[in-house]
Amino acid sequence: MAEENETFIEDDSIVLDDISEDASEDSQTENIIPFIMERYNRAEDYRRQDEERWLRSYRNYRGIYGPEVQFTEAEKSRVFIKVTKTKTLAAYGQIVDVLFANNKFPLTIDPTELPEGVVADVNFDPQEPEQLRSNGMDETVSPYGFSGDGREIPAGATAKTLADSLGPMQDKFEGISNLKQGVGKTPTAVTFSPAMVAAKNMQKKIHDQLEESNASKHLRSTAFEMALFGTGIMKGPFAVDKEYPNWNDEGEYDPSFKTVPQVNHVSVWNFYPDPDANNMDEAQYVIERHKLSRSQMRNLKKRPYFRSQVIDEAIKLGENYDKEYWEDDLSDYAPEHGVERYEVLEYWGMVDTETLEEQGVDIPEELLAMDELQANVWICNGKLIRMVLNPFKPATIPYVASPYELNPYSFFGVGIAENMDDTQTLMNGFMRMAVDNAVMSGNLLIEVDETNLVPGQDLSVYPGKVFRRQGGAPGQAIFGTKFPNVSGENMQLFDKARVLADESTGFPSFAHGQTGVQGVGRTASGISMLMGAASGAIKNVIKNVDDYLLRPLGERLYRFNMQFDFDPNIRGDLEVKARGTESLMANEVRSQRLMQFMQIASNPTLAPFAKFQYIIREIAKSLELDPDKVTNNMNEAAIQAELMKQFQQPAPPEGAPAGADAADPTGAGGGNIGTGMAPQPNEQGFSGNDQGQGAPEQAQGVGEQPTAVGPVQ
Repeated sequence: MAEENETFIEDDSIVLDDISEDASEDSQTENIIPFIMERYNRAEDYRRQDEERWLRSYRNYRGIYGPEVQFTEAEKSRVFIKVTKTKTLAAYGQIVDVLFANNKFPLTIDPTELPEGVVADVNFDPQEPEQLRSNGMDETVSPYGFSGDGREIPAGATAKTLADSLGPMQDKFEGISNLKQGVGKTPTAVTFSPAMVAAKNMQKKIHDQLEESNASKHLRSTAFEMALFGTGIMKGPFAVDKEYPNWNDEGEYDPSFKTVPQVNHVSVWNFYPDPDANNMDEAQYVIERHKLSRSQMRNLKKRPYFRSQVIDEAIKLGENYDKEYWEDDLSDYAPEHGVERYEVLEYWGMVDTETLEEQGVDIPEELLAMDELQANVWICNGKLIRMVLNPFKPATIPYVASPYELNPYSFFGVGIAENMDDTQTLMNGFMRMAVDNAVMSGNLLIEVDETNLVPGQDLSVYPGKVFRRQGGAPGQAIFGTKFPNVSGENMQLFDKARVLADESTGFPSFAHGQTGVQGVGRTASGISMLMGAASGAIKNVIKNVDDYLLRPLGERLYRFNMQFDFDPNIRGDLEVKARGTESLMANEVRSQRLMQFMQIASNPTLAPFAKFQYIIREIAKSLELDPDKVTNNMNEAAIQAELMKQFQQPAPPEGAPAGADAADPTGAGGGNIGTGMAPQPNEQGFSGNDQGQGAPEQAQGVGEQPTAVGPVQ
């Protein structure tokens, strides 16, 4: 179970205490369990039609006829053309390609337009004269703009100095005497962005956490259900203790543990949202249905805030899992016997404060004024095995739901399989008709006049067969009739239905490997134009992934780190941006555009307007290289050079001429005597030159220009 070691980092979580060992019943849960079960039954009834849609989609994907399909006795063929599977896997592949285009999640963290708490830009000029330098580290920095700008100062806000607003770069600027706020305005000024540094530190941390928790595996499962059923669900982040294998010097296994946030995939079949909500922002509650074994139930007792005594009582009552009607259709082999599993319901949502008090939850005084609070409740076998207030701040339901194709009037979206349900039915029907007709037309209909044949003969037909006729009987005794072949017309209708499937799904057949493309698609430029036009449909899908999955997931990870991680290097006024749509642009095209822009910016007139450091880093990214490893940060080098100027140079040894430098690598001691190359023939100063050579300027009058640069003829 992926959630076995799930923990909450907060030690002051508000929970319902366990019952004592000698207690006969849990009287504190009389009201909360019926409240949860009523909401679960309501959500289950509401999504019944959605389940039927998902079943049709699953059958079309697997190539299975549903019970509503009835065949006549004349229909011998039961063929199912699984075009739905091809389209679904093509859509799933494109979504995965976008999500993992650069082996990284398309999530970026950037500072807000007007960051608060951390200054946006600071600068210093290493060539500024000493007498003009002023230490601005104690200057007051106001993150609230100016008087009359319409921005209100929060209660309790205090003035911060520039040194306090440097965030992750505070230690690096120690010793810099002329640091100033804002962007440098002189040619030699160097500008830094502490808010951007904090954002990139947070971005690296989130990417590392996603890799540590194997989030790519769960994200691929979510993308598959998005394409097939129309909705993908993810849960988290929750803190888990990840085990790292390690062996000590004696060869004994000594693993190390690290707490990392983890996200999980939740199947759409086990997800029951608020029936009155059209998206997660409107949902008052959601319920997840778990199917746990006896061992998994016992492992719940190891997790925080679960009521061990109540779990033991729930286990003693026996397995209570009841299969839903759709579970047999999802299983290839579904024998009729009981399921030895426990059904556990996990509730996340709003609960009245009065109800929580009735259950014995000790609510803090600052929360008593609120009418309702968010809680997490686990129920099994009519027992309350866990109840805790939502520990996240701000309190949000830890689920994200992304539609493949947005249906603004329903919580669940529309997938590829549903879009081509009718065309899949048409293709199957036309193909069955073509096959049945081909079988009939491929055999002769034989008519036999037995009065013309000798009685008692075998009427089977095979090559070389001899029939004996009655003597003197007139006319032909055996007639062969060929049945008309109309399979070609049926196949034309099949091809037309396939074209309609391309139209209804937005995925043309050539986009996933169909050969024999005619017309415009026969050339490289033609197929490029067709592929560009076909990418319009997937852009809408990726935009849904950005808005409903990646950005909410990134914001939850950002809040998780801000709440539970006290690293000052990642703290700042930041915002999460999903970059899935940008990944649709091929890296080759992007690198070409960057190179073209850099050539334009190389013009001396336009060069001051271009940020070459950013361009170089983006070119490295488009070539799938790590910009931190292949590019240099000139700003860091400028800081080091400025700090080195503060060290005094060692004095020259006694007796050395002025300007001498013993450490001069040229061997001239810092002087200019005896340095350079010996003059060559025909050069000035060469003793073997003819008279007048090497110094043409001396042979002319004052103010006259030399008439020759080579030897005088």
